[in-house]
Amino acid sequence: MLVEQPDEVAAVHEAYLRAGATCVITASYQATLPGLVDYGLERDEAEAAIRSSVEIAREVRDRFAGGSGGPTDEVEPPPLVAASVGPYGAFLADGSEYDGRYGVSDDDLRDFHEQRLRLLVAGGPDVLAFETIPSAREAAVLLDLLESDRDAWGWFSFSCADGRRIWDGTSIEAVTRLCRDRDRVAGVGVNCTDPRFLGELVRRIRSETDLPIVAYPNSGERYDGRSKQWSWPTDDEEAVSWIEGLRDAWQEGARIVGGCCRIGPEDIAELRLRLDREDWPS
Repeated sequence: MLVEQPDEVAAVHEAYLRAGATCVITASYQATLPGLVDYGLERDEAEAAIRSSVEIAREVRDRFAGGSGGPTDEVEPPPLVAASVGPYGAFLADGSEYDGRYGVSDDDLRDFHEQRLRLLVAGGPDVLAFETIPSAREAAVLLDLLESDRDAWGWFSFSCADGRRIWDGTSIEAVTRLCRDRDRVAGVGVNCTDPRFLGELVRRIRSETDLPIVAYPNSGERYDGRSKQWSWPTDDEEAVSWIEGLRDAWQEGARIVGGCCRIGPEDIAELRLRLDREDWPS
């Protein structure tokens, strides 16, 4: 889409801004140099595509906030552009972003992430979104890379198996402590996670840090990484909607909130309405 239909990417960003979003995340979660080269691009074209993910989002944001596309003459403060940094498993596209067991070394992870980070930072985002991270080992590699760039800030949000652990089995408290002790981390939290678990996860995160807490769950549907299909739970566990889960997260102290997979602009509009009405517990 970045290469062949950038206008469609821009239209999606604008749809979320019109719905009331105050932060948009770039279309770079699965955009990687090896993936784009395998797709058929030359290396310089692949690099330009990754940088463009930030540039497209910034252009839409600037136009929207400046009045030519927004609902008012000027939006203050302007919405943020967060550059998405997906896990190594997103590049593999085999569902391993939901277990974090990639079978590669720390050096492999560092080489993979470092080249993309350089390109994303060059695009000029407001913040980096290290998101859907399933592995404490991968998080440590990314934290080292972030700390080596004194011009960049990022939030870290983990994908979780339940209300206590990220997918590789590490406790959410342990990875929160990893993030808490680094000086370029702007926030910590969870995303791409079943909304049933959000309240407990945010409570556990809050017990370990005063950093801003990020929470943006999936719709409540579950993803099968092998079949690449979404479906609602069919077991005895009662499904919780993403906005119910977010309400629990908000009550526990999350303040950077939104939606991940299967959450569209109409859902964000509903969330914006609830926040503006201030009918959630403080």
